[in-house]
Amino acid sequence: MTNRGIPSAFLRTTLHNGIGRYVCQLQRLTIKFCKEQKQSRGVRDFIENGLVDFAKNNPSVAVYAQVKRHRSPALVAEYLNGKTHIIPVAEKEAAELLEWLDFLRTRSGEDLIRMRKSQHTFSPSIQGAWTPVTNKQVFPPDFTFPNNELFQAHKFTESATDILQRLARKSTSKTD
Repeated sequence: MTNRGIPSAFLRTTLHNGIGRYVCQLQRLTIKFCKEQKQSRGVRDFIENGLVDFAKNNPSVAVYAQVKRHRSPALVAEYLNGKTHIIPVAEKEAAELLEWLDFLRTRSGEDLIRMRKSQHTFSPSIQGAWTPVTNKQVFPPDFTFPNNELFQAHKFTESATDILQRLARKSTSKTD
């Protein structure tokens, strides 16, 4: 899939997870397999040897093993946000199946997104963005207030009109 095909969004936490304590987002895991098919051999091996350990290590996840005759094996993960992910595991070994289970267990259940930016805030600063001159001193440190020099109007010896007339006279005198 191309980068344009993946929707972009800002990164966010699921249900503010981790603010108080971590809550595993995987709610229910269903392992569907066939007792007879060759494709389900790795799944059957995992159920016999590793499923009990996985269930003991993850007490917050409800694990179901469901026999589906003459169907390809699959892992169905249901998350707290209501989303469901189905992963086909035909002809996978027990070790690889355990890696998939760990992947599903650590996911949030949200769809994969392309991050717009690496950082984002919902309450931007009232003061505006920081720039290199944000905290720069305008006046030298030995400057005292009130200062009468700041309130004096600048006195120019000649006005802009006088300067333009002088330049015009010079240019006409050179062309003559």
